[in-house]
Amino acid sequence: MLALPSITALRSNTAKAQGRRDAVAASLASVTTEIDTLENDEELLTLVSALFRKLIDQEVTEGVKAVEHLQTEGLQAVFDDQDISVKAAIEESRGKVSVELVTVQKKANGDIIEGVAKDDFGGSVLTVQSVLLRVIIMLRRGHRPLLLLDESLPAFDANYIANMGNFLSELCKRLDIDILMVTHNPALFDAADRSYRIVRKSGESKFERVR
Repeated sequence: MLALPSITALRSNTAKAQGRRDAVAASLASVTTEIDTLENDEELLTLVSALFRKLIDQEVTEGVKAVEHLQTEGLQAVFDDQDISVKAAIEESRGKVSVELVTVQKKANGDIIEGVAKDDFGGSVLTVQSVLLRVIIMLRRGHRPLLLLDESLPAFDANYIANMGNFLSELCKRLDIDILMVTHNPALFDAADRSYRIVRKSGESKFERVR
């Protein structure tokens, strides 16, 4: 014959079961709340990430447009008898943005030459672009507005050297920068605010003011 549990024992077991049920319910509610919070945080992070991405894309686009404009203006000012410009090719790979400057020249016969300056154009075009890129980097990074050019125009086309000098002079005025250039090309003297020649006198090298 089996002995039946007492009423007191049944009540005790029932109370324990209810306690465990209440604890599980409270735990479930806590986990549900945490899941909701994490989902909200994930949604917020997704929105913030999209916002940052948009701001970065906007800054890159504006920066690229500024580079395109200055590069094109410089090339057209120097090579004033040619239809030459610069456009940027923007690519994104694995979350990283890369920009390549493409030079475009339209010939009188309608032909179009398009490519990277160092591969498809002469040294003079590459020199102009190189100088302007240094100016842009200097300004955007907040460096001291002084550009040093040590024989940076050695193989420049003689037909355009005067234009290059005048453009550099105009660049200094517009952007409020200084350019210190060392050159053996006398055609650049006239474009400078101040010109000095190094001469040797009595066995010593001295600076002699030209203008």
